[in-house]
Amino acid sequence: MRTILLAYLAICITTTAAFAPPAFGLGALFRPPNIKIIKSDGSRLDEAGKFFVDAFWTGKVGGGADTLSPKQAFQLERQQVAEFNKRYRRRAAKQSGRLPGNYAGQSLDSSSELVLCVNGSDEVIGCAGVEVSRIKKMDGYDSSFSGPLMSNLAISRKYRRKGLAESVSVILILLRCPHHKDLVKAAENIARREWGYDDCYLYVEKRNTPAIKLYQKLGYTSIWEDDSATTLLPTGDGRIANGKTTIVCMKKRIGAGLFGNLFG
Repeated sequence: MRTILLAYLAICITTTAAFAPPAFGLGALFRPPNIKIIKSDGSRLDEAGKFFVDAFWTGKVGGGADTLSPKQAFQLERQQVAEFNKRYRRRAAKQSGRLPGNYAGQSLDSSSELVLCVNGSDEVIGCAGVEVSRIKKMDGYDSSFSGPLMSNLAISRKYRRKGLAESVSVILILLRCPHHKDLVKAAENIARREWGYDDCYLYVEKRNTPAIKLYQKLGYTSIWEDDSATTLLPTGDGRIANGKTTIVCMKKRIGAGLFGNLFG
């Protein structure tokens, strides 16, 4: 049974040039000033990993502890930082194959990126990652294909509504704090504009109903479920348990313009 470390979707990318998705719609009215979406060249992966532990693993959906013990925080930070460095540490860009504009200096052979959302004080308040990975078909033949997979999406708890029921909080967060949408869009732009893919994928726990509703709102549809996965869960008694969960694979058509999802 394969253990999958689950995370909403996090893109932590640090570069010298920031890029900001267009600010349209109701969410733009609630966006705090001086918020930027930036790419990472690897220099802030340790910071991103520690941020992610606080933003994602604290109060994790499924019964996670509301407050991490020092031991839990240390263990998760060590593991998360190591994972981020292994997954998103960029190889030196080659002189050939460089991309123009906001993506200048990046190599076409890059297969993973981490994007950060930072505030005016350069504090990380959100992250999301995307990488070219093997996606299972779940067709009974154990086959798979290569495609862009989003993971590690998280938003700082400081920017969330407090006191809301878990079943509606993420949807309401989207209106008050549009960085979820910005981070997802940034990941999709990388998959489409840099890597040339027409579809983007993500994994989410089935019990995380708010996240599934959020992704559906952003254009993703469920294509299969896997009830053989496991995940970590920090418990209230100071342990980090390993339990069963069901993973939902979701897909969005990103390369066919306005009507892409109608034909995906």
